[in-house]
Amino acid sequence: MKSCPCGSADYTRCCGRFIDDGLLPTTAEELMRSRYCAFTRNDEAYVGATWSPSTRPPPPLTSPEDKAQWLGLEVRTHQTDGDNATVEFIARYRINGRAHRLHEISRFERVQGRWYYLDGIFPAGRQTR
Repeated sequence: MKSCPCGSADYTRCCGRFIDDGLLPTTAEELMRSRYCAFTRNDEAYVGATWSPSTRPPPPLTSPEDKAQWLGLEVRTHQTDGDNATVEFIARYRINGRAHRLHEISRFERVQGRWYYLDGIFPAGRQTR
């Protein structure tokens, strides 16, 4: 059994069912966790498919040359209001031996039953590099 990079369960029963099997996340938190997992794998196709076309930047969406070693994910809060949601998280990673934290409050929208990442903000004074 291979553990899931998002830290919640084994990969096949967790993010693998979305990334590899094509199932759709039923919550914004599931989508955020699977996007984190896709970033750890530099899976640009999944990251792009789950990013709202209205806010998606041009490729590349992942950066394999970044050489980030992803260390873990902590989901702080998840709030849903109809077809809109936010997920606050901290992702820890290391680049060239130096530790970093990405603290983001991500916004999501549900369109025709499918969740998409819109954008995120970095809480003031909480993102460290």
